[in-house]
Amino acid sequence: MFAKLFRSRPSAQAEPSGSIPDGQRIYAIGDIHGRLDLLQDLLARIAADEAGRTAADTQLIFLGDLIDRGPESAQTVEFLRQLALERPKDRTRFLAGNHEEVFLSSLDGDEKTLRFFTKIGGRETILSYGFTEAEYDALDYPELSAELQERVPAEHRAFLADFEDMIIIGDYAFVHAGIRPGEALSRQQGKDLRWIRSEFIEHRGALEKIIVHGHTITEAVEMTAHRIGLDTGAYASGRLTAMGFESNRRWVIDTAD
Repeated sequence: MFAKLFRSRPSAQAEPSGSIPDGQRIYAIGDIHGRLDLLQDLLARIAADEAGRTAADTQLIFLGDLIDRGPESAQTVEFLRQLALERPKDRTRFLAGNHEEVFLSSLDGDEKTLRFFTKIGGRETILSYGFTEAEYDALDYPELSAELQERVPAEHRAFLADFEDMIIIGDYAFVHAGIRPGEALSRQQGKDLRWIRSEFIEHRGALEKIIVHGHTITEAVEMTAHRIGLDTGAYASGRLTAMGFESNRRWVIDTAD
C-alpha cells in the first residue's frame, strides 16, 4: 500500500539551471509530517555540511507539512517554533502546507473540516497533543473539536498561521505544492500553492522561476527542467530530504544512509 503513495520518477529530462545571489546559502527542507527524530537528524547533518563550507548568509526554508501522519506533530511544531526564536530573524522561514491549512481550520471549530483532518493524518496530530487513544475513540466530533481547541497552545496556532505562501530568491521560487502553470507568480492563488498536483507535476513548459516544492512524494529528489521536488515520504520511508543552494550549485542532504 505504501508504494502507491510514491510517484514513479519521470523520464530523464534536463536538470534545472539556476542560481541565488552571491553570499547566500539556502537549505530547503521537505515535508516532515511529524517525524521529529528525522528532523533532528537532518538538521545535525545540515550543520555538519555548513561547517565544512565558507561563511555565508544562510537561510533554512521549510516547505510545509510539518504535521500529520507521523507520531510527533505537536513536538515538531514546538521544536521548530523554538528554533525560529533562537535564530536571527528571517534566517528560518516556513511555507504553509495543505496540512497546516486544514489543521488551523479544524481549530476554528469547523466540524466538517475536522472530519476531513482526521482522514488525512490528523488523528496522529491530535494524539500528539496529549490525547490517549481511548479518549480519541470515545469523543464525538463536537467534543473532540472543543477539547482540541483547549489543548493546542495559542503559540502553536500563531506560529502556524504566520507561515508564508511563497519565497522567491534568485532564480528559484519555493512553495509547498507547486504553482498553476500559465499564471504569473504574482497572481498565484494560495489554494494552488498548497494543494495543486497533477496540473503542475505534469507540466513540461517553461516557468517564470525554478519551483522548489514538497507535497508530491517520490522515492528520491525529483528534478525536471522547471522544478525540484523534495518530498521523499519521511513519515513512512524514514527519509527526510533537504537540498542546499549556493551560487549556481545544488546538493542533496538526507537521512538515508
